[in-house]
Amino acid sequence: MGNAVQAGLTNYVAGFVSNTSLADLPGDVIALGKKSILDGLGLALSGSVARSGELVRQHLDELGLQPGAATVIGAGRKVAPRFAAFANGVGIHADDYDDTQLAVATDRVYGLLTHPTAPALPAALAMGEWAGASGGAVMLAYHLGVEVECKIAEAIAPRHYQTGFHATATCGTFAAAAAAASLLRLDAEATARALSVAGSQSAGLRENFGTMTKPFHAGRASESGIVAAQLAASGWTATDKILEAPRGFFQAAGGGYDAGAIQSRLGSPWTFAEPGISIKPHPSGSLTHPGMTEMARLIREHRINAADVEHVRVGTNSNMPNALIHHRPQDELQAKFSMEFCMAILLLDGKAGLSEFTDETTRRDDVRAMIEKVDFVVDERAERAGYHKMTTIIDITLRDGRTIHGEADFGKGSPTNPMSYDEVADKFRDNAAHAGLGRDAADEVVDLVRDLERQPSIERLMSLVARAG
Repeated sequence: MGNAVQAGLTNYVAGFVSNTSLADLPGDVIALGKKSILDGLGLALSGSVARSGELVRQHLDELGLQPGAATVIGAGRKVAPRFAAFANGVGIHADDYDDTQLAVATDRVYGLLTHPTAPALPAALAMGEWAGASGGAVMLAYHLGVEVECKIAEAIAPRHYQTGFHATATCGTFAAAAAAASLLRLDAEATARALSVAGSQSAGLRENFGTMTKPFHAGRASESGIVAAQLAASGWTATDKILEAPRGFFQAAGGGYDAGAIQSRLGSPWTFAEPGISIKPHPSGSLTHPGMTEMARLIREHRINAADVEHVRVGTNSNMPNALIHHRPQDELQAKFSMEFCMAILLLDGKAGLSEFTDETTRRDDVRAMIEKVDFVVDERAERAGYHKMTTIIDITLRDGRTIHGEADFGKGSPTNPMSYDEVADKFRDNAAHAGLGRDAADEVVDLVRDLERQPSIERLMSLVARAG
């Protein structure tokens, strides 16, 4: 792989995108990416039957779109790539069940970083269908998108997230632009312009967490990246320093950036390899997962019955309550960002999947009563551990006076406790079944993704996920 000849950070990123080939992807990175691609396809299916999926389809109907080349997963229709990417991005992020980036630097708040697949994969799939690209070309585009997205998120000053920007939306726009530029085979100069058009569309505010607008962020980022790349391909002009300029993305949206986190770091190492990407076993905000993994372990190990629980204290660093903002959730979307709900539902039901994250569950009397027993607080021990971790400290007081203690930095599905391809395949099958996709079709998708880089096209793969039920 090589870099652009022109100087500057934006040109460096553009050169990486335009000059990297499938042969440059290490085998372990390819294998890790396949898990996230399969996971994303399943989430697009399950998200298609969420209320937001219904509203997206209604919106597309109202636009009066002509048939296009790109599949709206679960909807049984094809539209122009930008609109398919929007719909599928919303779908992947609808249940907040999609993968998450890990941080490198200790001041990079874990929640600052991105859900990398939700904006990157829909753009790669949509443009891959439009271009008639091979499975390997689509895989490369996806990896380029994820790598650019994650390194940009790692570089921008933490203020970006802390003051309200949603990095999946803002950095995800660059991911989609990179993926689309790769499939359009743009050279470095045109790719730099695509990234710059993407930068002027980069948006998304965390105040909308717990609503349908959070997954809207991912869909819009994916759509915006395609628009950026297509305009650049047509000759649209833009600056070649959108990332680093004094009035560019890093300064305007974050107040600065760490150049060492991105310059000469793309693909060195690939983010999938180090520090890694986490895949979620529960459909809730990633910051809940260490606590949920540890709570589930404590329940099993100590055979805890909900009726015996007097009080639960959950301590984390100060940035986690800044994202897990719903302490008394009123619906399923708020429950995804409620540490109290996540602890309560595990104690009561012993599981926390799509069937538990429903409006009806949040309104159950026993759930609301258990939530009142959970205190979610800032703990100095977790604060000292660093913001790149999600250190969660649990103390459960039982009616007999005993206290059960547990701690975790990361949850199941993280690189330290990864899900295997077969485990991700089981999650995919569950999500596909939730959308009504038959077992035979789901099994074929699992096999196609396992061998994606050797597929001559993604036509068969997309036809399998085009319509569920």
